[in-house]
Amino acid sequence: MRRVLVVDDDLVNRKLARAILERSGWTVEECEDGASALASFDRAPVDTVLLDIGLPDMDGRDVCRELRKRRHDALRIVAYTASVQPEEMATLRDSGFDEVLQKPVSVAAVQAAIGPA
Repeated sequence: MRRVLVVDDDLVNRKLARAILERSGWTVEECEDGASALASFDRAPVDTVLLDIGLPDMDGRDVCRELRKRRHDALRIVAYTASVQPEEMATLRDSGFDEVLQKPVSVAAVQAAIGPA
């Protein structure tokens, strides 16, 4: 079974993402900040990361760059954020994100961005 790491400091957003992803067949790990996400990834790498941009300890872009250093090959990293301006989309992609979702996310948007389990 494929694994996804959901990184968001908001518990409600994490639980919503978990529900969507588990319903789609993913095994879900959760973290509330960048440092714990990097530590979790080092312990048990995942196939995909759903990563909030505004974390309390690190910017999501920095977390993305660190994850890419650890495993760039097949890792899919999807940004999701409450506030993204159109001009920021290119900046996020340049930071290493494969997709960018705007909160609140829909089931269809998450499934399309993450793909099948």
